[in-house]
Amino acid sequence: MFRNFTELKDSLSADAPKTIVVAAAHDKHTLEAVYEATESLPMKYLLVGDKAKILKISNGLGKTLNEGVVINAVDESDCALKSVSLIAEGKGSVLMKGLLETGTLLKAALDKEKGIRGTGTMSHLAMLEIPEYHKLIAVTDGGMIPYPTLEQKADIIRNTVEFYHRLGIQQPKIAVLAASEAVNDKIPETVDAAELQAMCSRNEPDNCIVEGPLSFDLAISKESAAIKKHPGKITGEIDILLMPNVATGNILCKGLLYWGGAKMAGCVLGAKVPIVLVSRGATAEEKLLSIMLCLKAG
Repeated sequence: MFRNFTELKDSLSADAPKTIVVAAAHDKHTLEAVYEATESLPMKYLLVGDKAKILKISNGLGKTLNEGVVINAVDESDCALKSVSLIAEGKGSVLMKGLLETGTLLKAALDKEKGIRGTGTMSHLAMLEIPEYHKLIAVTDGGMIPYPTLEQKADIIRNTVEFYHRLGIQQPKIAVLAASEAVNDKIPETVDAAELQAMCSRNEPDNCIVEGPLSFDLAISKESAAIKKHPGKITGEIDILLMPNVATGNILCKGLLYWGGAKMAGCVLGAKVPIVLVSRGATAEEKLLSIMLCLKAG
């Protein structure tokens, strides 16, 4: 596993350039992120949106574009449909949200006939570099599914495991988090966690290790596990933290960002390609890291 984002970036140097398709690219901040990424990452781009605005903004940023990389679109829906079509036609390996509503882009991606939907649930993954942890760690889902069912949690695990396999991690270790490691019928997430661990033991999915329920301290600290005499085999070596609900994941990530000195990259999984989908308040660094992460697994 990669210890930090620098190692992840260095690993891209041997990769062939991939193409990112940007939906509604007529936005200065989006174009700044794309152009900055192009300077340091093996990537190409196709920019979908208001062609005149894209060319004007790019000129202001000191970029002269080849006409072939800009595809004109008349509104948000057209941006989304044309961007998704380019991915479906194999002309791009990563989809990126620009200046349009998230729902508009996801509606096009999920279209049964012309979309790029996968076979299960779409979910969000946040990859974090935390000063107090010895490798990159993922938090999922902190951005899409408010209260995932057992079946949706299983889909989230599948999405994340497939993503990690594309990163080159053959057997990711997953902690299913709860407030306690004890199974309690009055705390549904502990029951789900035990079932997910059982499913993994039946290779559903395979090529991963799932343990739960685990409290946060047991998941990330070997010392805590030793003190509590917990029999888990992967405590302190977790790659992925599976959240009981979206609020928990969202609060954990933002707490680590604002108070824990963490760096974060985010993407949406479950479609045929990773989707760079960051909030409007995301920093330039977060946008760059998110592009990098999706390129690696695209």
